Amino acid sequence: MPVPDMHRWIHPSIILVATDLTDLERLMPWAIEEARQTGARLLLLHVPAASAKLSSDAMGLPYYDTVGALEFADRALRPWCEMARRENLACDALVREGNPAQQVTAAVRQFQVDRVLLGTRSRGKLSKLLLGSVAEQVLRSVHIPVMTVGPEAHLPVARGAERVVLHATTLRETSRPSAALACQLAAQLEAKLVLLHVLPPVDEMERKGIPCGLDATALHQLGHLAAETGAETGAEVEARVVHGNPSIEILAEASERGASLIVLGATHRSAFESLTRDRTVYRVLAHACCPVLTLREAASAIVEHETEAASLAHR
Repeated sequence: MPVPDMHRWIHPSIILVATDLTDLERLMPWAIEEARQTGARLLLLHVPAASAKLSSDAMGLPYYDTVGALEFADRALRPWCEMARRENLACDALVREGNPAQQVTAAVRQFQVDRVLLGTRSRGKLSKLLLGSVAEQVLRSVHIPVMTVGPEAHLPVARGAERVVLHATTLRETSRPSAALACQLAAQLEAKLVLLHVLPPVDEMERKGIPCGLDATALHQLGHLAAETGAETGAEVEARVVHGNPSIEILAEASERGASLIVLGATHRSAFESLTRDRTVYRVLAHACCPVLTLREAASAIVEHETEAASLAHR
């Protein structure tokens, strides 16, 4: 079934780069590469934090210098816009006040943005669970592809090697849009698409009485999905079923294959459930060695009653 927004997802007209200014050196190489491939206009957005607006007067008393913070941000973004323009790419800067995640969402609507690019960062002892609040809120709020670049992501160095796009799928009907997007992107990048489905560890399946025949069933479903998604583009598609922890297996597969991109379909759940139950997406975003493109599933499309095996595969 054709996805209505697929064309603009594959060929974005505007890419919004949400930055806190400290991550521009990491984000801009990817942003420029994306703009080169798609011909998109880049829009660099920064929302100053409240602490950035604090200054001191002659008596040493603190006050909010909003104008100074906005001018500082504008000066910081200007060289990056000029660098993109030297590459013959359209690029503009936008500095706004308010809540960063809300301003990103508002800019997406106002400018009809087709893709968001932002950085993730891990902090402290809980680094495996934290991306930064802005990234988390944006992922929950927009229904367009969001490309995240984590601190461990690096531009490919080897030339001539096979390019790989990795798509981790749950095999639910709602995963079809993200699978189609992954296949189209693989074709655009002239890359091989690897469809990966992670089942629970074998001993866990045996302990819980989950049929071991799920391997063959999952592989059959993956093969069907591969044929379905690859038919229109002619992209080479490989299906893989493995056992283990989903985030660990996804990251390991991406590292071993030297993946250029990971594509994930993010499940719509309540904020509490997202923080406590299903952290697979967030762990991958925080530690991937390449960018991760996430497409949030619409709430109305979620199947409410999942099998126990499918539920375990997300944990």
